[in-house]
Amino acid sequence: MRFVSFEKDGRPGWGALVDSEILDLSRQAPSLRAAMAAGSLPRDPGGLPTEPRPSKLDEVSLLTPLPDATRFFCIGLNYVAHRDEAGRRPTTQPVIFVRFASSLAPHRQPLPVPPESGTYDFEGELAVVIGRPGRRIREDDALKHVAGYACFMDGSIREFQMHTSQYTPGKNFDRSGAFGPCLVTADEVGDPNAGLRLRTRLNGEVMQDATTDLMLFPVRTLITYLSTFTRLEPGDVIATGTPGGVGFARNPPLYMKPGDTIEVEIERVGLLSNPVIAET
Repeated sequence: MRFVSFEKDGRPGWGALVDSEILDLSRQAPSLRAAMAAGSLPRDPGGLPTEPRPSKLDEVSLLTPLPDATRFFCIGLNYVAHRDEAGRRPTTQPVIFVRFASSLAPHRQPLPVPPESGTYDFEGELAVVIGRPGRRIREDDALKHVAGYACFMDGSIREFQMHTSQYTPGKNFDRSGAFGPCLVTADEVGDPNAGLRLRTRLNGEVMQDATTDLMLFPVRTLITYLSTFTRLEPGDVIATGTPGGVGFARNPPLYMKPGDTIEVEIERVGLLSNPVIAET
Protein backbone atom coordinates (compact mmCIF):
# COMPACT_ATOMS: atom_id res chain seq x y z
CA MET A 1 0.00 0.00 0.00
CA ARG A 2 0.95 3.64 -0.42
CA PHE A 3 0.28 6.40 2.08
CA VAL A 4 0.54 10.17 1.76
CA SER A 5 0.25 13.19 4.02
CA PHE A 6 -1.49 16.24 2.61
CA GLU A 7 -3.21 19.53 3.25
CA LYS A 8 -6.72 20.27 2.01
CA ASP A 9 -8.78 23.39 2.70
CA GLY A 10 -6.14 24.51 5.18
CA ARG A 11 -6.27 21.29 7.20
CA PRO A 12 -3.58 18.59 7.36
CA GLY A 13 -4.48 14.96 6.83
CA TRP A 14 -3.16 11.61 5.70
CA GLY A 15 -4.51 8.69 3.79
CA ALA A 16 -4.04 5.77 1.46
CA LEU A 17 -3.20 6.49 -2.15
CA VAL A 18 -5.19 4.22 -4.44
CA ASP A 19 -4.56 4.89 -8.11
CA SER A 20 -4.91 8.69 -8.24
CA GLU A 21 -7.30 9.03 -5.31
CA ILE A 22 -6.60 9.59 -1.61
CA LEU A 23 -8.77 7.81 0.93
CA ASP A 24 -8.69 10.04 4.00
CA LEU A 25 -7.71 8.12 7.16
CA SER A 26 -7.34 11.11 9.45
CA ARG A 27 -10.22 9.92 11.64
CA GLN A 28 -8.26 6.79 12.55
CA ALA A 29 -5.16 8.63 13.81
CA PRO A 30 -3.97 12.24 13.80
CA SER A 31 -1.06 11.49 11.44
CA LEU A 32 0.63 8.71 9.51
CA ARG A 33 3.40 8.68 12.10
CA ALA A 34 0.86 8.34 14.91
CA ALA A 35 -0.80 5.43 13.12
CA MET A 36 2.54 3.64 12.82
CA ALA A 37 3.34 4.28 16.49
CA ALA A 38 -0.03 2.83 17.51
CA GLY A 39 0.40 -0.18 15.24
CA SER A 40 -2.80 0.74 13.42
CA LEU A 41 -1.51 1.33 9.90
CA PRO A 42 -3.99 -0.37 7.53
CA ARG A 43 -2.60 -3.43 5.75
CA ASP A 44 -5.56 -4.55 3.64
CA PRO A 45 -6.79 -2.25 0.85
CA GLY A 46 -10.15 -4.01 0.99
CA GLY A 47 -10.73 -2.75 4.51
CA LEU A 48 -10.25 0.94 3.76
CA PRO A 49 -13.19 3.27 4.49
CA THR A 50 -15.07 4.92 1.67
CA GLU A 51 -16.03 8.01 3.71
CA PRO A 52 -15.27 10.83 3.52
CA ARG A 53 -15.30 11.08 -0.24
CA PRO A 54 -11.90 10.26 -1.77
CA SER A 55 -9.88 13.25 -2.90
CA LYS A 56 -8.13 13.55 -6.23
CA LEU A 57 -4.41 14.25 -6.09
CA ASP A 58 -4.92 17.62 -7.75
CA GLU A 59 -7.37 18.61 -4.99
CA VAL A 60 -4.74 18.53 -2.24
CA SER A 61 -1.25 19.84 -1.53
CA LEU A 62 1.06 16.96 -0.72
CA LEU A 63 3.25 17.23 2.35
CA THR A 64 6.29 15.10 3.02
CA PRO A 65 5.12 11.58 3.96
CA LEU A 66 5.90 12.28 7.63
CA PRO A 67 5.58 16.02 8.29
CA ASP A 68 5.84 15.39 12.04
CA ALA A 69 9.00 13.26 11.81
CA THR A 70 11.69 14.42 14.21
CA ARG A 71 14.78 12.46 13.19
CA PHE A 72 16.41 12.06 9.79
CA PHE A 73 19.56 9.94 9.82
CA CYS A 74 21.59 10.36 6.62
CA ILE A 75 24.31 7.99 5.49
CA GLY A 76 27.35 9.31 3.66
CA LEU A 77 29.68 7.55 1.25
CA ASN A 78 27.58 4.38 1.07
CA TYR A 79 28.37 3.58 -2.57
CA VAL A 80 31.91 2.92 -3.84
CA ALA A 81 31.45 5.15 -6.88
CA HIS A 82 30.45 8.14 -4.75
CA ARG A 83 33.15 7.46 -2.17
CA ASP A 84 35.75 7.37 -4.91
CA GLU A 85 34.54 10.49 -6.73
CA ALA A 86 34.62 12.31 -3.37
CA GLY A 87 38.21 11.21 -2.83
CA ARG A 88 37.43 9.54 0.49
CA ARG A 89 38.97 6.45 2.04
CA PRO A 90 36.99 3.32 2.97
CA THR A 91 35.42 3.31 6.42
CA THR A 92 34.71 0.34 8.65
CA GLN A 93 31.51 1.92 10.02
CA PRO A 94 28.76 3.99 8.35
CA VAL A 95 29.26 7.75 8.02
CA ILE A 96 26.25 9.40 9.66
CA PHE A 97 24.91 12.95 9.78
CA VAL A 98 21.45 14.35 10.43
CA ARG A 99 18.96 16.60 8.70
CA PHE A 100 16.21 18.75 10.19
CA ALA A 101 12.61 18.45 9.04
CA SER A 102 12.74 22.11 7.96
CA SER A 103 15.40 21.21 5.39
CA LEU A 104 13.01 19.00 3.40
CA ALA A 105 10.29 19.90 0.91
CA PRO A 106 7.45 17.71 -0.39
CA HIS A 107 6.99 16.36 -3.89
CA ARG A 108 6.52 19.09 -6.53
CA GLN A 109 7.26 21.92 -4.12
CA PRO A 110 10.04 24.35 -5.10
CA LEU A 111 13.58 24.08 -3.79
CA PRO A 112 15.18 27.52 -3.34
CA VAL A 113 18.77 28.19 -4.36
CA PRO A 114 20.25 30.20 -1.46
CA PRO A 115 22.02 33.44 -2.41
CA GLU A 116 25.02 32.59 -0.20
CA SER A 117 26.44 29.95 -2.54
CA GLY A 118 26.39 28.67 -6.12
CA THR A 119 27.15 25.04 -5.18
CA TYR A 120 23.67 23.54 -4.78
CA ASP A 121 24.14 19.85 -5.58
CA PHE A 122 21.84 16.84 -6.00
CA GLU A 123 21.93 13.42 -4.35
CA GLY A 124 19.23 10.82 -5.05
CA GLU A 125 18.66 8.26 -2.30
CA LEU A 126 16.38 5.55 -0.94
CA ALA A 127 14.73 6.51 2.35
CA VAL A 128 13.80 3.90 4.95
CA VAL A 129 10.95 4.65 7.39
CA ILE A 130 10.97 2.89 10.74
CA GLY A 131 7.57 1.57 11.83
CA ARG A 132 8.40 -0.54 14.86
CA PRO A 133 10.58 0.68 17.75
CA GLY A 134 13.70 -1.10 18.86
CA ARG A 135 17.11 -0.86 20.47
CA ARG A 136 20.11 -3.05 19.62
CA ILE A 137 18.22 -4.68 16.76
CA ARG A 138 19.81 -7.80 15.27
CA GLU A 139 20.47 -7.74 11.52
CA ASP A 140 18.27 -10.80 11.04
CA ASP A 141 15.37 -8.87 12.57
CA ALA A 142 16.13 -5.42 11.15
CA LEU A 143 13.69 -5.37 8.22
CA LYS A 144 10.83 -6.33 10.56
CA HIS A 145 11.16 -2.80 11.98
CA VAL A 146 10.63 -1.11 8.60
CA ALA A 147 7.22 0.37 7.78
CA GLY A 148 8.15 1.35 4.25
CA TYR A 149 10.27 3.33 1.83
CA ALA A 150 10.27 6.64 -0.03
CA CYS A 151 12.42 8.68 -2.40
CA PHE A 152 14.84 11.22 -0.95
CA MET A 153 16.84 14.05 -2.51
CA ASP A 154 19.70 14.97 -0.19
CA GLY A 155 20.28 18.45 -1.61
CA SER A 156 23.66 19.79 -0.53
CA ILE A 157 25.18 23.25 -0.44
CA ARG A 158 28.70 21.99 -1.04
CA GLU A 159 30.54 25.16 -0.09
CA PHE A 160 28.96 25.15 3.37
CA GLN A 161 29.28 21.38 3.68
CA MET A 162 33.05 21.67 3.23
CA HIS A 163 33.60 24.57 5.64
CA THR A 164 34.65 21.99 8.25
CA SER A 165 34.62 18.22 8.63
CA GLN A 166 31.04 18.47 9.96
CA TYR A 167 28.34 18.32 7.28
CA THR A 168 25.49 19.99 9.17
CA PRO A 169 25.43 23.50 7.59
CA GLY A 170 25.59 22.30 3.99
CA LYS A 171 22.90 19.68 4.54
CA ASN A 172 20.34 21.81 6.37
CA PHE A 173 19.54 24.94 4.39
CA ASP A 174 15.77 25.36 4.58
CA ARG A 175 13.94 23.29 1.95
CA SER A 176 17.18 22.30 0.26
CA GLY A 177 16.23 18.60 0.16
CA ALA A 178 13.09 16.69 -0.72
CA PHE A 179 11.25 13.64 0.62
CA GLY A 180 8.29 11.78 -0.88
CA PRO A 181 5.96 11.61 -2.62
CA CYS A 182 4.54 8.74 -0.54
CA LEU A 183 5.44 5.97 1.85
CA VAL A 184 5.38 2.61 0.06
CA THR A 185 4.90 -0.23 2.53
CA ALA A 186 7.68 -2.73 2.99
CA ASP A 187 5.67 -5.64 1.58
CA GLU A 188 5.43 -3.87 -1.79
CA VAL A 189 9.18 -3.33 -2.00
CA GLY A 190 10.57 -6.55 -0.56
CA ASP A 191 14.31 -6.69 0.03
CA PRO A 192 15.51 -3.06 -0.32
CA ASN A 193 18.98 -4.23 -1.33
CA ALA A 194 17.80 -6.63 -4.03
CA GLY A 195 19.00 -4.34 -6.80
CA LEU A 196 16.29 -1.66 -7.01
CA ARG A 197 17.23 0.78 -9.76
CA LEU A 198 17.81 4.35 -8.57
CA ARG A 199 18.06 7.20 -11.06
CA THR A 200 18.47 10.93 -10.56
CA ARG A 201 17.59 13.20 -13.48
CA LEU A 202 18.35 16.89 -13.87
CA ASN A 203 16.13 18.50 -16.51
CA GLY A 204 15.37 15.04 -17.87
CA GLU A 205 19.02 13.99 -18.22
CA VAL A 206 20.17 11.03 -16.13
CA MET A 207 22.89 12.09 -13.68
CA GLN A 208 22.92 9.06 -11.38
CA ASP A 209 22.04 5.49 -12.33
CA ALA A 210 22.74 2.65 -9.91
CA THR A 211 21.14 -0.23 -8.02
CA THR A 212 20.66 -0.60 -4.30
CA ASP A 213 22.60 -3.86 -4.09
CA LEU A 214 25.71 -1.68 -4.45
CA MET A 215 25.32 -0.16 -0.97
CA LEU A 216 28.42 -0.71 1.14
CA PHE A 217 26.28 -0.90 4.28
CA PRO A 218 22.89 -2.44 3.45
CA VAL A 219 19.67 -1.39 5.15
CA ARG A 220 19.85 -4.22 7.70
CA THR A 221 23.31 -3.14 8.80
CA LEU A 222 22.33 0.54 9.04
CA ILE A 223 19.35 -0.26 11.27
CA THR A 224 21.50 -2.43 13.53
CA TYR A 225 24.22 0.21 13.79
CA LEU A 226 21.87 3.12 14.48
CA SER A 227 19.86 1.17 17.03
CA THR A 228 23.05 0.41 18.94
CA PHE A 229 23.38 4.02 20.13
CA THR A 230 19.74 5.19 20.02
CA ARG A 231 16.34 3.58 20.28
CA LEU A 232 14.75 3.79 16.85
CA GLU A 233 11.16 5.00 16.94
CA PRO A 234 8.23 4.89 14.49
CA GLY A 235 8.63 7.75 12.05
CA ASP A 236 12.42 7.84 12.15
CA VAL A 237 13.83 8.13 8.61
CA ILE A 238 17.11 6.76 7.30
CA ALA A 239 18.41 8.19 4.01
CA THR A 240 20.70 5.42 2.81
CA GLY A 241 23.29 7.34 0.79
CA THR A 242 23.77 8.38 -2.80
CA PRO A 243 25.52 6.65 -5.71
CA GLY A 244 28.14 8.22 -7.97
CA GLY A 245 27.40 10.99 -10.44
CA VAL A 246 26.85 13.99 -8.20
CA GLY A 247 27.42 17.47 -9.55
CA PHE A 248 30.58 18.55 -7.72
CA ALA A 249 32.52 15.53 -9.03
CA ARG A 250 31.80 16.30 -12.70
CA ASN A 251 34.16 18.10 -15.04
CA PRO A 252 33.15 20.85 -15.14
CA PRO A 253 31.06 20.76 -11.94
CA LEU A 254 27.31 20.85 -12.48
CA TYR A 255 25.10 22.49 -9.86
CA MET A 256 21.38 23.12 -9.73
CA LYS A 257 20.11 26.59 -10.64
CA PRO A 258 16.77 28.38 -10.84
CA GLY A 259 14.60 26.96 -13.60
CA ASP A 260 15.90 23.40 -13.21
CA THR A 261 13.85 20.33 -12.33
CA ILE A 262 15.36 17.55 -10.24
CA GLU A 263 13.86 14.05 -10.13
CA VAL A 264 14.66 10.95 -8.10
CA GLU A 265 13.07 7.73 -9.33
CA ILE A 266 13.41 4.39 -7.55
CA GLU A 267 12.06 1.09 -8.80
CA ARG A 268 8.95 -0.04 -6.85
CA VAL A 269 9.07 3.13 -4.75
CA GLY A 270 8.11 6.01 -7.01
CA LEU A 271 9.16 9.33 -8.52
CA LEU A 272 10.02 12.46 -6.53
CA SER A 273 10.13 15.65 -8.60
CA ASN A 274 10.86 19.24 -7.59
CA PRO A 275 11.39 22.54 -9.44
CA VAL A 276 14.36 24.68 -8.46
CA ILE A 277 13.82 28.41 -7.91
CA ALA A 278 15.73 31.44 -6.72
CA GLU A 279 15.29 32.17 -3.02
CA THR A 280 13.44 35.43 -2.49
